[in-house]
Amino acid sequence: MDSREYSFEGETPTINGYAHVSRDATVVGDVRIEANANVWPGVVLRGDVAPVEVGRESAIGDNATLHASTVGENVMVGHGAVLNDATVEDGALVGFNSTVSEATIGSGSIVAMGTVVPPGYDVPPDSFVRGSPASVTPLSETTIDPEAVFEAFSSGDYANLAARHEELFE
Repeated sequence: MDSREYSFEGETPTINGYAHVSRDATVVGDVRIEANANVWPGVVLRGDVAPVEVGRESAIGDNATLHASTVGENVMVGHGAVLNDATVEDGALVGFNSTVSEATIGSGSIVAMGTVVPPGYDVPPDSFVRGSPASVTPLSETTIDPEAVFEAFSSGDYANLAARHEELFE
């Protein structure tokens, strides 16, 4: 176990051997990180009151905090984001410095930078979420090209970048 991984009340983090977790991240308790996920410096994953799950090929950006939350596969969580008792479904993107608390972000959705998603929101798949508090618009009703956004912030690109930053993940 790395010095930044901590057991809590008998729960020990489970990190797939193909995941990249920065030595400067803090992982506590009932946390599961799947293959090819990458967790960057300053991230806190706190599974003390409920599990934290990070799905395959998902990227958790620098200084993000996840508490009692589930992140699906191929998800991008931006730098400084906070997820508290949140679910982010497959293929979604949560922008830099956004907060999602006691809410669900549907698959393929984009949460804009700085957005605050308050408790009780159930964002449908393929939505664009922005503002504080959040407002939700179907992506089909925006001028946003989701393919371009996801290409620019591909979690797969972050997996490749993590592999090139070997010294961060020793």
